[in-house]
Amino acid sequence: MARSRLNPASARWLRGLLASVALVAVVTGVVALLRPYVPVLSLLVLYLLAVLPMAVVWGARLAAVTSVLSVVAFAFLLPPEGSVWLADSRNLVVLGVFLVTSFVVSELAARSRRAAVESVRLTEEQSALRRVATLVAESESPAAVFEAVTREVGLLCGADLARMERYEADGTVTGVAAWTRVPARLTVGTRIELDGLSVASEVRQTGRPVRLDSFVGATGAIAEEAQALGIRSSVGCPILVAGEVWGVIAASTKSDEPFAANTESQIASFTELVATAIENAEARAELRRMADEQAALRRVATLVARGAERRLVFATVAEELGRLTGADLTAIFRFEADGTATLMGSRGLLEDTIRVGERRTLESRSAIGTVQATGESARYDLDDEMRGRLPEFVQEWDVRSAVASPIVVEGLCWGGITIASRGHPFHPAAEQRMVEFTEIVATAIANAESRAQLTASRARVVAAGDEMRRRLERDLHDGAQQRLVSLALELRVAQSGVPAYLPRLRTDIGQTAHDLTEVVDELRELARGIHPAVLVESGLGPALRTLIRRSTVPVDLAVETQSRYPPPLEVATYYVVSEALTNMAKHAGASHAEVSLEERDDALRLSVRDDGAGGAEPRGGSGLVGLQDRVESLGGSILVISPVGHGTAIHVSLPLDGA
Repeated sequence: MARSRLNPASARWLRGLLASVALVAVVTGVVALLRPYVPVLSLLVLYLLAVLPMAVVWGARLAAVTSVLSVVAFAFLLPPEGSVWLADSRNLVVLGVFLVTSFVVSELAARSRRAAVESVRLTEEQSALRRVATLVAESESPAAVFEAVTREVGLLCGADLARMERYEADGTVTGVAAWTRVPARLTVGTRIELDGLSVASEVRQTGRPVRLDSFVGATGAIAEEAQALGIRSSVGCPILVAGEVWGVIAASTKSDEPFAANTESQIASFTELVATAIENAEARAELRRMADEQAALRRVATLVARGAERRLVFATVAEELGRLTGADLTAIFRFEADGTATLMGSRGLLEDTIRVGERRTLESRSAIGTVQATGESARYDLDDEMRGRLPEFVQEWDVRSAVASPIVVEGLCWGGITIASRGHPFHPAAEQRMVEFTEIVATAIANAESRAQLTASRARVVAAGDEMRRRLERDLHDGAQQRLVSLALELRVAQSGVPAYLPRLRTDIGQTAHDLTEVVDELRELARGIHPAVLVESGLGPALRTLIRRSTVPVDLAVETQSRYPPPLEVATYYVVSEALTNMAKHAGASHAEVSLEERDDALRLSVRDDGAGGAEPRGGSGLVGLQDRVESLGGSILVISPVGHGTAIHVSLPLDGA
């Protein structure tokens, strides 16, 4: 037959009763030894030596029982000789006074003990709270606070084990800290299902403190763990953050002795500190996030302001946005008129899946496909069934959560940005973060298109001017110049036919023919300046050497390339040198100049330097403005360095790949 077990309270009462009997027996023996030497009634006070320890250790009730046992032992085991002791009313009064006195003393002793215990408990609790509060005030990491709180709760409650757990959005719970005074291995960082009986599931359902006195016969992952660890009872309190149940702190014991009645209030004091630590950590994380976001936006905006290529801007946006949101995949698409979309930039996508510049048809079941169809932001948090309905190439990415936002340029949906995660869902603020980046991308696109339109417009103007110069040079060469040459020849023929007796007429005709030849030379020089034929026929080297020979200032020429280049590049280079030499002769007062031309880093690079007065600026009316328009229309750059009194340097770079 199985033996029945006493409950903890009955067992403690029985132990106290045995202790009481033992103490009374000891004091009775002492009284018996002293009775021959001391008046008997005076010895009654010695029984307080049994009452007081019982009051201090076991409480007022067992102290009262001890008082009664003391009176019974004194009255019946130690009667005075030769008298009926209890028949004397005075003796009864003495016994009554002793009982009252012992009751009062035992109550006072019990209260003093309770006050001392409570004082020690409060001191320990306040010390523990102070230690944890110090960690919170010092902005320690939440993990350090979690570990400290769990340890302090376990020690303060007299628990064998303690654990702090965080509730997850999928209905599970994750252990974030654990403490134990007994050999046991508690899981931390692992998600556990909230099935069956557990403090965590009860707290989540009720939002209030929970006490479980037994796990016998309970089912569920946590209950089975409790049974394996030998846990008898547990108590837990919710951790409230911003009014929501964030997690739970639970203390457990393997002892049959239940937790004290005030255990929940003790734990609750720590949950407030945990909530504060979490809120502080979230606030710091939000500040860091805002700082990181502003820094990322600033980096992208700087690229846009500098006029960086769109490919670089798109790649940077994908990298920065992916890093900020924790996305595994980031992609920027341009929506095409035929319903397809072109990948413009990405992060985390393998090139064998899709390359930048490649077109794809976007399925409407994807977030970016929804943006293309509606022009509005979209968010998909996917389960296995939903993933099975996605396009095959999206399934290959193993996407679990996706958010997409449109890129609106001049009121039209130009494209969209999408971020995707293989694990956790994105923060609710992800859409807002994306909007800020899409606005910068839209600005970059608008700026790039404006620059492209401006460059194209400049190119058309420059090309039209060059074509007009070529036509004018051709008209002068084939028209007026040829007629003037013919007229000069006719005058020479007429001069040779003048009679000898008309020397004055011969001289006048000869002078006229000479003047006409000079006009032809000047016209030929003018036509050569409008559009140099030598540039078309022989290239930059001979054309530049021709300019140098005509210069009134000594010039050192260094041409380190013999290649021919597209006409726009050669014409631009020629006119930069021509304008620089003209300005040098007219305004700079230079005594020497240098011209160098080379092909380097896929660009034609020209430098013109002089030792003149300096002070040249590309402002309205200056020939440098026209040169700047010509160079920039070809995608090149021109830099004029002209400090007053220190000469002028013009550096030009013309890209060969865009020519």
